[in-house]
Amino acid sequence: MPLYDNYGRAHDDLRISVTDRCNFRCFYCMPEEGMTFLPHDEILTYEEIFRVVRITTELGFTSYHLTGGEPLLRKDLDVLIRGMLDIQPGMDLALTTNGVFLPRMAQRLFDAGLRRINISLDTLDETKFLLMTRRNQLSQVMEGIEAAAAAGFSPIKINAVALKNLTEEELPRFGAWARETGYIVRFIEYMPLDADQAWNPEKVLSAEEILKGLSSEGELELVSGNPSDPATRYRYKDGRGEIGVIASVTRPFCESCNRIRLTAEGEIRTCLFSTVEHDIKALLRGGESDDAIKSWLAGVVRTKTPGHLIGQKEFVQPKRTMSAIGG
Repeated sequence: MPLYDNYGRAHDDLRISVTDRCNFRCFYCMPEEGMTFLPHDEILTYEEIFRVVRITTELGFTSYHLTGGEPLLRKDLDVLIRGMLDIQPGMDLALTTNGVFLPRMAQRLFDAGLRRINISLDTLDETKFLLMTRRNQLSQVMEGIEAAAAAGFSPIKINAVALKNLTEEELPRFGAWARETGYIVRFIEYMPLDADQAWNPEKVLSAEEILKGLSSEGELELVSGNPSDPATRYRYKDGRGEIGVIASVTRPFCESCNRIRLTAEGEIRTCLFSTVEHDIKALLRGGESDDAIKSWLAGVVRTKTPGHLIGQKEFVQPKRTMSAIGG
């Protein structure tokens, strides 16, 4: 039976963070220095992740997404991918990466059975890239995108966090690039998950502003899609180029949310912005049966709140950053 929360939302999507480590230090996520990472023995093993996948598969989950940190820092990630697909060959499996390690890993991931890949790239400008990521590796990311295309990944989705006074002039460039390459560029509104807790709504480049900036490259039209998909899809009316907008702040999609998250050290989160976590690792390592864990998960999902409350006085920003939670 599928897992329903108290608001009638069925859950079939699990986001799995495989590491909290990252080779970037994006200012909207991590501090420039001073991060303390999890000890190796606190992170779930692949065998423990396989067990969670088996259990959730039996509960009707069909969509899985591997995240980090930077997931390609986890050794032998292709082994995890193969094992997950052995458990459920038809699962919708995706990976989000910053792309730096794809030149040497893209083919291995594809050969393991992965077909969907999201690559984070906030800007096409070298100066802005250094400002945002605190790393001078734009060329390596571009090489990673090319390696993913050469390996056979299609479509390739590019995730760009949109910030006011940084992203506006990037929008026409990204629009033209999407039209030229066929990559699907998805813009994500800046969310309150930064380590410095410097987020405020005035820094958010809204979905409306994003679409206006992209329209300089041609008229956009809405594309019908899965209502549980966080991205609202658009395409240019001449058929060349698709854009996505993930408007978590100005157009929240909580009422159709079908996701829960598994952190690298084995905490279940019912919402990206939750301040409460539920320890599944203790059950996995404590000898609990699969049936007991299924019942426990059902209870956890029933604790899910109606929405994230961003922009309301009741909202409390999570203490953990996006890299520690899992994107």
